[in-house]
Amino acid sequence: MPSDPARPSDPGGTIPLGSRVVLRYRLPAGYSHPMTDVIGELVALEPAVVVRTETRQLVQVAPDSVVALKALAARPIRTREIRALEVAAAAGWPGLELQWVDGWLLRAGAGFTSRANSAIPLGEPGTVADPADPEVRARLAGWFADRGLPLRLLIPDRLARIPAGWPSGEEMQVMAADLDSVPLPEGPTPVIVSSTPDPDWLSRYRGGTLPEDARRVLGAVARGVLGFGRIGTPGTEPVAIGRAAVTDAPDGRRWVGLTAVEVAPEHRRNGLGTLLCGSLLRWGRGRGATHAYVQVADGNTAARALYHELGFVDHHRYRYVTEPVGPLA
Repeated sequence: MPSDPARPSDPGGTIPLGSRVVLRYRLPAGYSHPMTDVIGELVALEPAVVVRTETRQLVQVAPDSVVALKALAARPIRTREIRALEVAAAAGWPGLELQWVDGWLLRAGAGFTSRANSAIPLGEPGTVADPADPEVRARLAGWFADRGLPLRLLIPDRLARIPAGWPSGEEMQVMAADLDSVPLPEGPTPVIVSSTPDPDWLSRYRGGTLPEDARRVLGAVARGVLGFGRIGTPGTEPVAIGRAAVTDAPDGRRWVGLTAVEVAPEHRRNGLGTLLCGSLLRWGRGRGATHAYVQVADGNTAARALYHELGFVDHHRYRYVTEPVGPLA
C-alpha cells in the first residue's frame, strides 16, 4: 500500500471516485489501538479523504492521518439487485403494451427497439418458467405473433438461462452509479430539459425521421417521469440530446436511466456528452432519484469510458436471444 492516499494531482496514482476501497488511518491519542480500517466507497480525496460505508455512514479523515488507501475489487452484485434494477429499467422503456406471462414481462412497441419488443424474466424467484418448455414457448411466441413480432428474450445475468440453440446478440453492459458519487454540474448550464421530445430534439434523434409509433415508444414510461435534454439554439438541430427516465425499483431505490444520448459527430470529444449526461442526472436527482443506470453495448468503448468518468461502475450484463426458426418442439 502507498504511504499516502493517491491524489488527483498525481494521475499515476489516482484511485477513481466511486471505487471500493479500504482506508487505514491513525486514531487520536487515547484509543486502545493506534489505527483502524474502514471499507466502503471512495467519495472524495480533497480536502479530506471520505469513504461511505455499506451502512451509508460517511467517514472523513484528514490527509495527514491516512496510513494507506487501496482499491478493492468491486462488491459482488446480488441477484436481487439485478432484478430490481431491471424492473426500474423496464418501467423506463416499457413499449406500448405490457403483459405478464409465466413470470416473464412481455412488451410490444410496434417493432421499435429490441427492449420495447422483448420478454424479460422479472417474476419473483421460482415463478419464471423455462422458455425451452414447448408449452411456455408457445404461450410466449403466440403473444408476440399476435402483434406481428418474433419471440425475443432479454436475458440478464443470473435471472434466466439462455435456451440451448437460441441465437444471441452482442452483450450489453448495464452500468450504475450512486448519485452522491457523481460529479454533477453546479449552476446554470446550456442544457434544456423538457417533458416531451420537441421537434428540435427529434431532429437529432436517429436522423430525425421517426414514425408515429416510434415516437410513442420514446415518450412512454410506466409509473415514472421523463426528461428530454438538449444543447443547442432553439429552432435548430441540437448538437447533443439525451433522454432520462425516473422510475422506482422494488427494493426502494429510485433510479434515473439515461437513453438516446447522441452528440453531433463534429462536436464529439469536446465534453458535451459529459455536460449533457451530468445535467440530466442532476434533473433526475431533483425528482428524487438516488441512483443512475445506463445500458451500453459491450463494444462501445467510448461510451463506457464517458460513463466511467462520471462515476458509473459495471453492474451486470444482458443479451437478446431470438426464437430459432422451426417447430415448437
